[in-house]
Amino acid sequence: MPYLPRFTAAAVQAAPVYLDADATVDKAVALIEEAAGHGASLVVFPEVFVPGYPYWNWTMNPVQGSPWFERLYRSAVDVPGPQVATLREAARRTGVVLVIGVNERGAHSLGVLHNTLLIIGDDGELLGVHRKLVPTWAEKLTWTGGDGSSLRVHRTAIGPLGALACGENTNTLARFTLLAQGELVHAASYIALPVAPADYDMAEAIAVRTAAHCFEGKLFSVVACSTVSPEMVDLIAGDDPEVRKQLARPHSALSGIFGPDGRPVGEPLVDEEGIVYAEIDLGRCIQPKQMHDIIGHYNRFDVFQLQVDNRPRTPVVFFEEEA
Repeated sequence: MPYLPRFTAAAVQAAPVYLDADATVDKAVALIEEAAGHGASLVVFPEVFVPGYPYWNWTMNPVQGSPWFERLYRSAVDVPGPQVATLREAARRTGVVLVIGVNERGAHSLGVLHNTLLIIGDDGELLGVHRKLVPTWAEKLTWTGGDGSSLRVHRTAIGPLGALACGENTNTLARFTLLAQGELVHAASYIALPVAPADYDMAEAIAVRTAAHCFEGKLFSVVACSTVSPEMVDLIAGDDPEVRKQLARPHSALSGIFGPDGRPVGEPLVDEEGIVYAEIDLGRCIQPKQMHDIIGHYNRFDVFQLQVDNRPRTPVVFFEEEA
């Protein structure tokens, strides 16, 4: 019989202390302790929570945004590094499995930033470093894409856990790669997107994508989305009334927990800061899979085949000359 735990999950919806990695990590630690105090065994934070999202890519031209890229680079974190060590210790001390988004500096180039999700076990072990495969739209001005080596499901105290960042949750093949490894708990980290086109509702888009993955995979998803604080609006928009109005757009963030039927478990949180809690019982995943198990009987692997290159990619490969 597989291990099918019951536990409390926490989805954190909050704004970072913008472009201040140390202060944002301190805020994250306080929220981890708060969630653990309410009985949470899994705590999920937003995409690039440390130290924030590059909204200037959407509100400025590339030349105007370039100094902001440097500012984000200088404020980003190293993996491993002191901020990661603090987060690992917080997970160990509180006994929670932790998923949190960071801006990660590349090890080999000053021009490389990764949109990275850290997956940390309840013993403080760094289980996974997932780098967003494809930055979305204007994000390509900031982040370098990751590789397939981090598309992994981790065996944790709360069950088989996978994680994707924001638009990756729209990537059917990435999601299938996690499902095919037995994923039963999915962490989906997002950012508030008030700068989207006028006919795009970010909160609704998050709910649709989450429901799709839960219903297709018959699993639970914990969705954590950031918010935009007044301090962030002041910093990015300054006195520009149009940008201030844009960044204050409502219905730009949604966090919550969704079940294997695609429905929310409890009430999601929209726009406001807070923590959403819900009880997850992985035993609820069994019966729905009898109807649609797309990684089992409800597929035709003689017809369809997915190949994933999970080799880590490096800028250069040296072949030593044989003696």
